[in-house]
Amino acid sequence: MTRIYLDHNATSTLRPEARAALLSALDETGNASSVHAEGRRARSRIETARGQVASLVGASPGEVIFTSGGSEANALALKGTIQAAAAAGERITRLIISAIEHDSIRDNAAQCEETIPGLRVLTCPVTPQGIVDIVALKTMLREGKGRALVSIMSANNETGVVQPLADVIAVAKAHNALVHTDAVQVAGKRQTNFAALGLDYMTLSAHKFGGPAGTGALIVRDGAPLARQIAGGAQELGRRAGTENMAAIAGFGAAAQAAAQDMSSWETRTAWRQALERALVAECRDAVIFGSNESRLPNTICIAAPSVPAENMVIALDLDGFAVSAGAACSSGKVAQSHVLTAMGVEPHLAQSAIRVSIGWNSTEQELTAFAEAWTRIVKRAQARVAA
Repeated sequence: MTRIYLDHNATSTLRPEARAALLSALDETGNASSVHAEGRRARSRIETARGQVASLVGASPGEVIFTSGGSEANALALKGTIQAAAAAGERITRLIISAIEHDSIRDNAAQCEETIPGLRVLTCPVTPQGIVDIVALKTMLREGKGRALVSIMSANNETGVVQPLADVIAVAKAHNALVHTDAVQVAGKRQTNFAALGLDYMTLSAHKFGGPAGTGALIVRDGAPLARQIAGGAQELGRRAGTENMAAIAGFGAAAQAAAQDMSSWETRTAWRQALERALVAECRDAVIFGSNESRLPNTICIAAPSVPAENMVIALDLDGFAVSAGAACSSGKVAQSHVLTAMGVEPHLAQSAIRVSIGWNSTEQELTAFAEAWTRIVKRAQARVAA
């Protein structure tokens, strides 16, 4: 049976350009911190990748810090910013995150609140369509003394809803706040420009757009406060110690360059996604697509068929040869309640039926047609059992 992979928001297929760069780099021997020829070759590969990643998101190469992935980059952004600001005598008293952030933001924010005296974490609500509430954000920024750090994702990993980042930044800057965005899901799928937006920090992860897993980056505006969280050597301009994963970074850079060159293809995939949504709703009139009235990523559908629990749907599709995920993360084989859908006010019975379908750079229209047919068969079988 031919498998069809539609879980690219979890991790995407490795691009051939990234594979070639990674394999080529594995043949190199040399530490990028060494001054001999082998070390200089390793350094050259890393700096080439730094430029490729910077170019993808409109940043300068010197603003790119390579990390082990998006979670580390998010932790560095929150903890490193708050610690550096305190050391400079400009203490951050409020860390504002949205109610739909990734767990690597939510959990690190909670740790910051527990360990940093005087810091409060405030959670900004979202609308029923999953858009951050700008009015509530203004209120949070206006109240309280001291500087704030605002961390709002560029687009949600479950629903694909794109956040009004320009509005967030404008409001934050009007109150002298620093701004971080988790752009893990946006990069490589939608144009974004770090410098033009006026961001202070941006998180990226290679494996979300066709690079290797285990490498990511934090983009840091020149002059923005940041204290390193891993001590040791002077790698990454002293901002993140540890010998760089040169091969993975080379693959990251190659994937970033390929994604930038392939950006226009997402217009076609947007049309495919929209056609798929129409087909699913036509077959199941009570199906719900979350965030459907807002701008979304070109590749993401979060849909619930009320007659089929998410766990059952994911398993049934897997048996039919399709890889998708539940709207919430799985832990120990159990599908947990999605904090994203809860924040949007979705009824529990409906949230428990939500699955996420995420298209990748190598997905085909035929694969989506096959998925629609399989999903329809599963829903109709479930409806028939209920009717009986």
